[in-house]
Amino acid sequence: MSNAPQKPRGTQDMIGDGAARFDSVIAAFNRVRLLYGFGRVEVPVFESSAVFARSLGETTDVVSKEMYEFEDRGGDAMCLRPEFTAGIARAFIENGWQQLAPLKLATWGPLFRYERPQKGRFRQFHQLDAEILGAAEPAADVEVIALGQHLLEELGVADRVVLTLNSMGDPNTRSAWSAAVAAHFAAHRDDLSEDSQRRLDSNPLRILDSKDEGDAALVALAPQIDDFFTLEAGAFFESLQKGLQASGIAWTRNARLVRGLDYYRHSVFEFVTESLGAQGTVLGGGRYDGLIGHMGGPDTPAVGWAAGVERLAMLVAEPAMPHVQVAVVAVGDDAGQAALGLLSGLRKAGIAAEQNWRGNLKKKMERAGKSGAALAVLIGADEVAAGIVTVRDLGSGEQIPVANHEAVAAIVTRLAGGGLKG
Repeated sequence: MSNAPQKPRGTQDMIGDGAARFDSVIAAFNRVRLLYGFGRVEVPVFESSAVFARSLGETTDVVSKEMYEFEDRGGDAMCLRPEFTAGIARAFIENGWQQLAPLKLATWGPLFRYERPQKGRFRQFHQLDAEILGAAEPAADVEVIALGQHLLEELGVADRVVLTLNSMGDPNTRSAWSAAVAAHFAAHRDDLSEDSQRRLDSNPLRILDSKDEGDAALVALAPQIDDFFTLEAGAFFESLQKGLQASGIAWTRNARLVRGLDYYRHSVFEFVTESLGAQGTVLGGGRYDGLIGHMGGPDTPAVGWAAGVERLAMLVAEPAMPHVQVAVVAVGDDAGQAALGLLSGLRKAGIAAEQNWRGNLKKKMERAGKSGAALAVLIGADEVAAGIVTVRDLGSGEQIPVANHEAVAAIVTRLAGGGLKG
């Protein structure tokens, strides 16, 4: 058995199609976020463990079981970030960004959770993240949802994804609803699954998203949040629905969609698919007006979402692989030097160009033909002596000599459909 090192469990190496799919998701995200005015934000890959303990809760699975924690050389308890929102909230408080609110921020990068790897789920995974900080209006919720919808359309996967929507109400709504839900399940404690019995004592609303088949009948009979809406909460949810309709965004109601932490308010949403098996959520978020105040900052309304890059990459159609437009074929040392100057000029002109370094002229031309390039540029001793290059159309076989100083312009013209002209 080989003693060569192997990647840690739950991580991945990518080249070729996998890397191209990943890149296509990131590129689409960056195109779309700029259309919506979301600026880039960067936060550390590691933070104080307290950042996530305060935001996610000490008893959550993420904090109690899944965080990669370590003590640094200064003796401080640190962890690799398991999600983005808490770090962004910490940065908002620490840097006084409330002076800039409302802020529309976006980021992407690696996150880390120690959990059982499975299809679409890794221990080092990647997410896209979009947040609006400092906006209490339902229009902000519409904005972030529209950004997510547009991203899915840009990736060509919107027809396989459904937006599901619910409300957590305002604090008064949530408190009354949570008490009613707790009373309902408490009356049937012995009929609940073991996990749901634990949640009944710590976070009864989480029972509503139980996947246990034995809990399904009790969940179906649980009180609905609509019966507990205050006037404010009802008006907010109605305004959100009208905004989505005006934006041309279709959605379905999922009255069992919840967020267990108390700082969530009003909208919660998920874009889900049946194309990935159990890992059906590709993008999810909601309004978390209580988080920044809970972390010690000023009371600040906020709404946002996160999306799994790996899951989105699994949905996208086969992306275009990096392609070569021009293959430069040089034979001899002097020709090789001339080729370097030509390659530089072509790339600065926005032309994808490559040079094969190994083999004789025949081998190099074979590789040029297989590269997918439209044109080959031949440079040998005769071309160097004459101050020219030979440009060959790899489709028709037609070729012409072109002066060195005119080569880049001639190639650009040919690729634009202008033909080969001597």
